[in-house]
Amino acid sequence: MESQPKGFFSELKSDFPAGLVVFLVAVPLCLGIALASGAPLFSGVISGIVGGTVVALLSGSPLGVSGPAAGLAVIVLTAIQALGYEPFLLAVVIAGVFQLLLGFAKAGVIGYFFPSSVIKGMLTGIGLIIILKQIPHAFGYDSDPEGDYAFQQINGENTFTALEHMLSAITPGALLISILSLAVLILWQQPFIKRLKFTTIVQGPLVVVAMGIIIQQILINTSWNLDPEHLVTLPVANDWSEFLGLFTLPDFSQWNNPAIWITAITIAIVASLETLLSVEATDKLDPYKRLTPTNQELKAQGVGNLLSGLIGGIPVTQVIVRSSANIQSGGKTKAAAFIHGLMLLVSVLAIPKLLNMIPLASLAAVLIVVGFKLAKPSLFKEMYKLGQKQFIPFMVTIIAILFTDLLVGIGIGMVIAIFYILLNNYKAPYFVEDKRKDDGIIHLELAEDVSFLNKASILLSLKKLPANSKVLIDASNTLHIDYDIKEIIMEYKANAAYKNIDLSFIGLDAETMDLQPSAKQDKAGARIPGPPVTFD
Repeated sequence: MESQPKGFFSELKSDFPAGLVVFLVAVPLCLGIALASGAPLFSGVISGIVGGTVVALLSGSPLGVSGPAAGLAVIVLTAIQALGYEPFLLAVVIAGVFQLLLGFAKAGVIGYFFPSSVIKGMLTGIGLIIILKQIPHAFGYDSDPEGDYAFQQINGENTFTALEHMLSAITPGALLISILSLAVLILWQQPFIKRLKFTTIVQGPLVVVAMGIIIQQILINTSWNLDPEHLVTLPVANDWSEFLGLFTLPDFSQWNNPAIWITAITIAIVASLETLLSVEATDKLDPYKRLTPTNQELKAQGVGNLLSGLIGGIPVTQVIVRSSANIQSGGKTKAAAFIHGLMLLVSVLAIPKLLNMIPLASLAAVLIVVGFKLAKPSLFKEMYKLGQKQFIPFMVTIIAILFTDLLVGIGIGMVIAIFYILLNNYKAPYFVEDKRKDDGIIHLELAEDVSFLNKASILLSLKKLPANSKVLIDASNTLHIDYDIKEIIMEYKANAAYKNIDLSFIGLDAETMDLQPSAKQDKAGARIPGPPVTFD
């Protein structure tokens, strides 16, 4: 079994190409989210740089990528219109302080209370949103900025009317680039291409971007030439003084304005929720099943927002689109996120004109592939097989995200998931008990009914188990165990191998984590444990 990556720069061979892909995806998203937020374009770049460098260094997330978030766009737009930009920046600074306090108060535990069905619904919903939002860009219809993932768009249209209107505004050059780009990306995934050594260094998205620039240059003197609106539009400073002028300082004189504090608290809460949701989703996508320390993540995000607000940036959160692109591109440690942030910084200083030659159609193709990998048809089949308690919250979350926005969709999905949980568990108490017996084995005993409501305590209990130990998970008295808990134990089983933990089970199938159907019952109805099942 491949060992877990260790050390910040231990996997540069994988992290550098992944960081480059995330950088290419992040540039238009940073600009688009700033535009959708009613903020200066460069403020999104500042947020991306801070998220990619400062937050990446302080975070404990191995694969999460931070930067400006689409979910905050409406809040930021409203706040800037009501307060002005400089006072708004003060609210961002104060929001960062609040997030630091939340981290020290150990509020990160909230992240463990999102059901698996809702998290998977969130990932799938975001995948579908990415595809639907990028199709117009692939056709050359760029009226809605990159990074606007809400159903209602800032240009007055919605996700589906944009698809209708794009058909009467097709840009042939953009369509040509997107078709060729998708062909290259699909080709790059084929086994016979993957066997070629250079494909481990040169990622498909990099080839697509380079190809897009070349095709655009060929089309310049033809009727298929792409106008600037179809290209990346990074602000260009002609000299150092112009570059410094792109930064803005907060208006500290507004510190006693109640509206500033209300805005700051709102940003802190929403940004923290978005971050914790992304952390949970990213950890599920992590091939090594590592757990991000959520309190440390809140502190890192707090420092990021404090600094972003001080130098003129919009709020920072961990974001699932860039995190997904990082994982799909082979990123293994947080060096990939740091490299993406460093590239953002270097690019605005050295090569903004080159970046402004990148067609949005090329990046649309990259994001469509990212979206498809998040919303694979096989996932729908998998969730359906798990039964209605998993499938209905999963589908409701997807539909709600498609027709509202990320946070509202998650909220609606949570209501449905909690309804099923309470329906199943309102009678049964729960406990998990850690018993170290004379044989040196750590015994974790599960109660009669183990539900999603117990997710946080089980995660924390498993996380505390020391490396090189022997652990027995005892479900001999358990009558019901939620799928969320099975999934946690399965993921821990994968992680235990990396920590040299000898893990065994009583009353659970070692592969599926189902309660063993062969377990007998005594006259009182209690399950009689069978022999331990060991997993090496």
